[in-house]
Amino acid sequence: MIITKTPFRMSFFGGGTDMKDFFTEHGGAVLSTTFDKYCYVNVRHLPRFFDYSTELCYSRTERVTSVDEIRHPAIRNAMKMLDMHEIRLTYESDLPARSGLGTSSSFAVGMLNAFYALKGKYADKKRLADEAIYLERTLCNEMGGWQDQIASSFGGLNRINFNADGYEVRPVIISPERKRRLNDNLIMFFTGFTRFSSEMQEANAKTGGDRTPQLKEMLALVDQAENVLTDSHGDLDDFGRLLDYTWKLKRQTGSAVTTKDIDALYAKGIKAGALGGKLLGAGGGGFLIFYVQPEHRADVAEAMKGLLHVPFEFEDDGTKVIYYSPESYAPVDNMDCRFDDGLNRYQNSYIGKVRSY
Repeated sequence: MIITKTPFRMSFFGGGTDMKDFFTEHGGAVLSTTFDKYCYVNVRHLPRFFDYSTELCYSRTERVTSVDEIRHPAIRNAMKMLDMHEIRLTYESDLPARSGLGTSSSFAVGMLNAFYALKGKYADKKRLADEAIYLERTLCNEMGGWQDQIASSFGGLNRINFNADGYEVRPVIISPERKRRLNDNLIMFFTGFTRFSSEMQEANAKTGGDRTPQLKEMLALVDQAENVLTDSHGDLDDFGRLLDYTWKLKRQTGSAVTTKDIDALYAKGIKAGALGGKLLGAGGGGFLIFYVQPEHRADVAEAMKGLLHVPFEFEDDGTKVIYYSPESYAPVDNMDCRFDDGLNRYQNSYIGKVRSY
């Protein structure tokens, strides 16, 4: 039996510039962190006592006799990609799906990590991120960027740069005290609205017109925000003011980014004393985060009293196997593990050029 623990990510700046169509031409970068809310994937081989060969438990339960019968596209394609058979998989999460925190990508990363471990193989963070991107963007044909898979795999507070050659992960180096202050000045609330990120991306692409000017400006803000964090003598509150600015730019990139209800909630938070904030993810719902000075924290909490406050702490580990109990397994047809040829071609063109620091 294998259990993996994979964090969710919180994206501050640069969201949208991690889309392949954008960064291959203009470059891209995001500033994000992972935090202490996780998804857990439990995988083991299913004993051969049942009239089905695979059992999956997530928001629904599936029992099938063929991988092709699996309805969950990420699980079906991942099992084919890594040649998995006769498994029982269960998924649990600290936070709801479709909430803007990269939950589907965290699941993809954690699932691949569990599959490798079940086979008795080690996959490093780069490989897990690469293959999760390939799984979601190519095999499942879901629209979206690359940052979620990378963040949940590597973990920590990072700047992730994108270009035509791939990506690089650069940890943001700041003092523990300054990082603690940043954590303490951020407050997060659940709006109660959930949606599929890929659907929001598609809707925004159809209604946003040419988003290039806004995305270029959002990209430039990554440099400014990183400088605020790393300059120990600078005003950390500028981070909150930049969040407000990037959210205003984000709202211009598509009609599905926000709603009247979300705009009203955001305005209440600013009026109560927040310096800035944003809706996390592609838009349309999920979690609102505010940057709030300590003296205004109670006022902002009162203004958001109809929403669920979600306390959190930054984390640095990324995905990991937290329980490993090897078991003997002999495939009925004695098939060898192999990779899809398409994955190899994809890695050679983009993912194989990854650099990490």
